[in-house]
Amino acid sequence: MNSQSYLKGFAAYLKLERSLAQNSINAYINDVEKLFQYFEANNKDITLNTIKLKDLREFLIWLNDLGAEASTQARVISGIKSFFMYLLQEEIIVNNPSSLLETPKIARKLPDTLSVHEIDLLIGSIDASKPDGMRNKAMMEVLYGCGLRVSELTDLKISDIFEESEFIKVVGKGNKERIVPIGATALKLIKIYMEEVRVHATIKRGNEDYIFLNRFGAKLSRIAIFNLIKSLAVAAGIKKSISPHTLRHSFATHLIEGGADLRAIQEMLGHASITTTEIYTHLDRDYLKTVITEFHPRA
Repeated sequence: MNSQSYLKGFAAYLKLERSLAQNSINAYINDVEKLFQYFEANNKDITLNTIKLKDLREFLIWLNDLGAEASTQARVISGIKSFFMYLLQEEIIVNNPSSLLETPKIARKLPDTLSVHEIDLLIGSIDASKPDGMRNKAMMEVLYGCGLRVSELTDLKISDIFEESEFIKVVGKGNKERIVPIGATALKLIKIYMEEVRVHATIKRGNEDYIFLNRFGAKLSRIAIFNLIKSLAVAAGIKKSISPHTLRHSFATHLIEGGADLRAIQEMLGHASITTTEIYTHLDRDYLKTVITEFHPRA
């Protein structure tokens, strides 16, 4: 089976028709490659049109025996289902063997969050007197204040900021645009960074519109943000294992605990499904108790 030619076509389909980011495309391709690796490892003489549901179920057993967690198996199944949908759409196969493939149930893990005090400690640990200090303060305020994904922060452009109306335009997953409010503190720090720091940078060609730049005048990488937050947590004495997404979780959780509407938070986070927002915005027991006490007629 010439798997590479099919994978190449699948990658093009994901990019052009599904508008997925390159990281997501790579993940899908890797998941489908696991299936081909299974066939090869078990000497299965098989073609795309002869793959049966039982073959896919045996593959999942193989994955499980290798120690793959339920969440990993679910992701792999999602990639395989998309692959067979592509093959069916392109009329490469006649029947879809993955249509009845069941996804393992996954326990919904509540994400780690920081308290408002911990957020203050994190941002307060930044030394604004250092060359990159004001940039870092502005980035953390935007990341937490707007609930952005790390890639949305690194891709944020000067032309995306509407200072007078206090909104920013964010390009999220699948190149979907959304409008998110931005607070006065974040806007003030961005302005200081732009006027006192960034103005002196030698900007690399093609990066003129990106707000946050590295010392080489190019837009920051995702890994740079991850490393920054890890170092800030250490400096602030925060023992939790945190990442840029922790600030996004915290943004949503603090809004919910303050009484914000879940649908509004869904819009600001850029979630296609409200169930995704519910996972990100877990509610603590005290808040749930308050809701029952205040609003239930039998409380």
